[in-house]
Amino acid sequence: MLDAEGPVIGPNCEVRESRLGRFTEVGEGTRLLHVAMGDYSYCDRFCDIAHAEIGRFGNIAAFVRIGPTDHPLRTASLHHFLYRSSKYWADAEDDPDFFAQRRSRTARIGHDTWIGHSAVVKPEVTVGHGAVVAAGAVVTRDVEPYVIVAGVPARVIRDRQPRRIAERLMALAWWDWSHERLRAALPDFRTLRAEAFLEKHGG
Repeated sequence: MLDAEGPVIGPNCEVRESRLGRFTEVGEGTRLLHVAMGDYSYCDRFCDIAHAEIGRFGNIAAFVRIGPTDHPLRTASLHHFLYRSSKYWADAEDDPDFFAQRRSRTARIGHDTWIGHSAVVKPEVTVGHGAVVAAGAVVTRDVEPYVIVAGVPARVIRDRQPRRIAERLMALAWWDWSHERLRAALPDFRTLRAEAFLEKHGG
C-alpha cells in the first residue's frame, strides 16, 4: 500500500536530483533526472523523465519520455562528444553550459493528467490540468487543460470535459484536498459524472 512516508520505487530505477511527493510510485526500470513529482502521481515501467515538473495525480503510462534531450543542430557535429567530452579524452571536461541550458528547459505536466503509453513530451512544453495525451503521441507544443491530444505531432482531437466544466473543475482544485477529504468523497469520485460532482462539492 502507498503511504505518505515516501515514494515506492520499483527495481532497477535511477532517481537523481528529484523530489517525489506523498503516495507516489515509480515503476521498474524508470529513470528520473531533476524531476519534481507531485503527491499521488505515478509513472509505470521504463519511463525516462528529465527536467520536469509533474503535478498531483499524474498518471504516466509505461515507456513514456518527458523532457527528452536534444542534440546541438547548429554545430559541425551533433554527437555528444561535444558536451560529454570527458568520456573521450582524459584532458577534456564536459561542457557545463550545454547541460545548464538543457536543465533550464523544463517540461510541465499539470494536475490530474494522463500521459499514454510510449508518448513523448518535449522540453519546455506544458500539458494543462486534466489533459490526456494519447498513446504514441509526440507533444511538441503546449496542451490546453482538459483536452485530449493524439498523433505525431500531437493535435487536439476533442475536449475531455466541456469548457464550462473544465473551468469549474480547475476552480474547485480537488487535487489540493486533504487525504481525508479525498477518502470521504471517494464514492462520489467513483459514481458521479463531473457536473454532478461539482454540484455536490461546491464547484
